Amino acid sequence: MRLVEAKVSNTKFVDATDLIDQIKAVKSEEEIAIIRRAAAMQDSQWAKVLSTVRPGMRDSEIAALAQYQGELLGSEQGLFRCSSAPLGEPATLRGRHFQGRIMKHGDYMTFLIENNGPGGQYAELARSFVFGKASQELRDAFAICVEAQMHTVKTLKPNALPAEICADHNELMTSRGAPPELRLYGHSQGYDLVERPLLRSDESMPIAANMNLAVHPYFFTPTNFAFVCDNFLIKGNGSVERLHKTEQMIWEL
Repeated sequence: MRLVEAKVSNTKFVDATDLIDQIKAVKSEEEIAIIRRAAAMQDSQWAKVLSTVRPGMRDSEIAALAQYQGELLGSEQGLFRCSSAPLGEPATLRGRHFQGRIMKHGDYMTFLIENNGPGGQYAELARSFVFGKASQELRDAFAICVEAQMHTVKTLKPNALPAEICADHNELMTSRGAPPELRLYGHSQGYDLVERPLLRSDESMPIAANMNLAVHPYFFTPTNFAFVCDNFLIKGNGSVERLHKTEQMIWEL
């Protein structure tokens, strides 16, 4: 900005945002291999959480456990957003300074792992677990999130327009009794946690082969919160591969 204000002579300033964003979004074979390692790392982090968590742990302890497991496997940085709540209240995604609650039997947790793997590429994984039995409300809402995610994934074809994908997603969610999407429910990832194209109404960059997209629909009510997140690789033949291997379910511990 200072260079522009200085009115440097014989200089032309060009906005290359679209060009650079497109270069970042389409991944090389080397980058795709690194992204696969990140997804596999997060599968391992989630497995470690499930095998270790117990009632009496704070939300922050559980987040720290996942972070440590990732660092053992080569991660350097990332976000671990989660919270717990009794069934009948929303366990939304919260930052570390809101993770002081102690979990009890009968509580559930929504957990989002979004860190980079060995080599620096990002992925995201989100699931939920319950100390006890999940409520039918939670089961039904989670099933709608998985349905919505798969509905979006089917539209992730080369040249598809994110604005149309987002509008289609909102139509599905409202038809299932869920609120329309008011946040970013999907996006590309790479060396940055969030990259274009973004799955929202104002995105102009079309979907292309060799993009790595995180898709994470949610269903929020005053009495419940359901959320799912996985990464998907768009291929040149029109198929889409889910990179995470963690089963899409609510764990009852």
